[in-house]
Amino acid sequence: MKSKRKIVITNAWLCQIGDNDLEPVFCDVIIEGSRIKNITLKNFDNFISAKHKRQNSHYDANGRVITVPLINFHDHFYSRLAKGLPVLGPMDNFSNILNNLWWKLDKALDLEMIRASSQMAALESIRNGVTYIFDHHASPLAVKGSLETIANTLRQFGLRGVLCYEISDRDGIKISQEGIEKTIEFLKDQIDADIKGMIGLHSSFTLKDDTFQKVSQITKEYNTGIHIHLCEDIIDREKSSELFNMTPVQRLMKYDLLTSKSILSHGVHLTQEEYSTIVEKGSAIAYNPDSNLNNAVGIPNYDVVLDSIPILIGTDGMHANIIKSLKLLFLLYRHQKNNFDNTFKWIQKIYFDQLKFVRYYFQDFTSLQLGDRGDLIIWDYIPPTPISKSNFWGHFIYGILERPVRSVIHNGEFLMLDFKILIADEDKMYKSIYVQGKRLHTIMQRLLKK
Repeated sequence: MKSKRKIVITNAWLCQIGDNDLEPVFCDVIIEGSRIKNITLKNFDNFISAKHKRQNSHYDANGRVITVPLINFHDHFYSRLAKGLPVLGPMDNFSNILNNLWWKLDKALDLEMIRASSQMAALESIRNGVTYIFDHHASPLAVKGSLETIANTLRQFGLRGVLCYEISDRDGIKISQEGIEKTIEFLKDQIDADIKGMIGLHSSFTLKDDTFQKVSQITKEYNTGIHIHLCEDIIDREKSSELFNMTPVQRLMKYDLLTSKSILSHGVHLTQEEYSTIVEKGSAIAYNPDSNLNNAVGIPNYDVVLDSIPILIGTDGMHANIIKSLKLLFLLYRHQKNNFDNTFKWIQKIYFDQLKFVRYYFQDFTSLQLGDRGDLIIWDYIPPTPISKSNFWGHFIYGILERPVRSVIHNGEFLMLDFKILIADEDKMYKSIYVQGKRLHTIMQRLLKK
C-alpha cells in the first residue's frame, strides 16, 4: 500500500481563522495526504534563544508567517497576452478602450492563445499565492472549447477555479446564444471538486431583455450566481437607461439575478438606493482598484458603501498580484480621509467577507485548523516585533503585504518551494506562451493596417 505524502513544516507563525477573527500561533505543522494532520504549539522566545538545527527532511519556516491562500474574485485570463500590443484607435475614454482594444482582442483569440493566456495566469497566480480564481472569459469567435481549455489548465497546475463565459449581445444574437449554450454545457459536464461554474455577463448595456430572461432561468436551474460587470463606467448607467429605460441594478432586480452567490464586479457608479437593494439580495461587490484607476473610470466613495454588502477583490486581468490590489484599497480608503481605525476595520471586513463568499463554491476552503485542507502560503516575512491576534493587521498591511510569497502548498502538495515553481517547467512554458503572444501581436498589427 502506497504511503500518504507528508509535509512537515517547522517554526512557523500559522495564522488560523476562527469565527470572524484570526490568531497567529507559533508551531510545527504536519500535512498528511491533503489534510492538516497535526499542529504542535511552540514557544517563540525559546526558538529565538535556542541554537537552531535545520532538519533536511522538514521545511523550516524559520519564523515566517503562514496564511490561508489568496483568492482572485475577478480575473480575465484571456487578457494576459495583452502586453505591448498595437492600439487600434483612441483610448481616451472607457468606450474607446473597449472598442479599440478589448473587443478587438477577444475576437482574435483561438484555443491555443487561450491556453497560453491561462498558463501565464496560472504561473503568475502561484507566484502571488493565489490558488483560488474566479475567471471571467470572452472569446466570441472561439466560444466552443474555451472554458474547457481554461479548466484543464487549472487542473494541470493544481489550482481551483470558478469559471464563466461572458455572455453579451454586442456581437449579435448568434454569438450570444452560443455563449448561453456553452455556459449550460459547462455547468452540466465540467463541474467537479476543483472547478465550479457561474454565469458570466458583460455590462447591462450590452445585454437585451431576452438574454437576461434566459440567464435568469439558468441560474435557478443550476443554483449558481452571475458574474457581471456592473457600473464600471458611467456609460453602463447612461446606455442602460437610454436603451432599456432602466438602470443596470433595476434590470438585475427585474430578472431576479441579484443573489448571495452573485459577483457584481467594479460597482463604481452606484447610488445609496442601489446599495440598499444589493444588501437586501445579498450579492457581493468585487472591487478592482488597479483597473479602475488605469481606465480612469473613477473609484467609489468607499465610506458610504453599506457595511452589510460583502466586499471582494479582483485584478480585472491586469495581473495576479491580489495583495497589491488589497494594499491599494487600504491606501485609497485612507486617501478618502478615513481614519486608521476605520480603515483597518474595513480591511478586516473585506478579508473575512472573501473567506465567507468563497465557501459558497468551495465549502472545504481551509481555516488552517486541524483536519482542514492542506492549502496555505508561506510568506517571506519574519515578524520583527511580537505578533498576536491584537496586532496582526498592522503586521499584515505594513509587513506581510510588502513581502513576496515564498512557498505555496495546495491540497497537500508544494506548487512553489522557496520561489521555484514545481508544478511546471516555467522557462519552457514561457517560450510556448511567447509563440502564441507573437501570433496575437501579428493579428492586431494586421487589424491596425486595415
